[in-house]
Amino acid sequence: MRITATIAAILAATAGAASEDIADKYPQSELYNKPVEVIPHVFSAIGATAPPTYENAGHNNNLSFIVTGDGVVVINGGASARLAEALHAEIRAVTDEPVKLVINENGQGHAMLGNSYWAAQGVDILAHEDAIAEIEQNGDFILQAMQGYNRDRAEGTEVVVPNLSFSDKHIVEMGDVTIEVLHLGPAHDPGDTQVWIPQWSIVIAGDIAFHERMPPIFPGTDTDAWVETFEGPFADLGATYVIPGHGHPTNMAQVRRYTSDYVKDLRAKIAEHIDAGGDLAEAYYVDQSRWSHLDTFEELATKNAGRVFEEMEWE
Repeated sequence: MRITATIAAILAATAGAASEDIADKYPQSELYNKPVEVIPHVFSAIGATAPPTYENAGHNNNLSFIVTGDGVVVINGGASARLAEALHAEIRAVTDEPVKLVINENGQGHAMLGNSYWAAQGVDILAHEDAIAEIEQNGDFILQAMQGYNRDRAEGTEVVVPNLSFSDKHIVEMGDVTIEVLHLGPAHDPGDTQVWIPQWSIVIAGDIAFHERMPPIFPGTDTDAWVETFEGPFADLGATYVIPGHGHPTNMAQVRRYTSDYVKDLRAKIAEHIDAGGDLAEAYYVDQSRWSHLDTFEELATKNAGRVFEEMEWE
């Protein structure tokens, strides 16, 4: 497939191109950004690389869709019913094909809270079994957090559990496209899902891959396993194009640099700190200046260091 002008421009963007200070780029819509056609038939509305706020309506992840020739597959339900409805309006402007499937890339709010809109349209919703467990256990708390920042923009949003699940792989044959919905192993979040289209060499990677904002490390994240999954089955896909969970579409070299290399670097710094007899209080301040240009560095760097210390202390 020849590289398009759109993807060429996107691939040329540097990690510093995204900023938490950039205002809403698409003020006439609930979406932060109007969807762009990354490669033919694959579109993505690129969210802010900032934390979710009222100003960005919680659209701080990527909401993607695939036009197959016999229906549309959407990746991520969106952070609210209103956000999902805004994405649907953009899909209708591109194609008359109906939305036939929504895939949640994990159990986080910006992946699944818009399910309530899609379910009301009669659309099937698919997620990994671990993501479904997360939604069932914590969905109400996730909804309350979204209502806290989104206020009136949260109206109409309810927690809707996906009606379809998978464990390792789910194949979607639709129109002219074969879509592989994959769980390649432990990574950033329970039930992390990658959407791989071999014939177009593009992966909609979800939160296994970052490059414009700092990867957040959660209390339950297994960072060693994240690196193994990234460098093993994820890298083995050999994707030419990568749509990460957050930030502009890019390539494997870039997401490796800012995901796997970052996690390995932080683990090495924490290992040195532990070997020197350092404690948790000091671990927060290991040197991460190499990554300080990434968006959300100030919000996440010290938290990440503390969580990796707590993980590695017992390894």
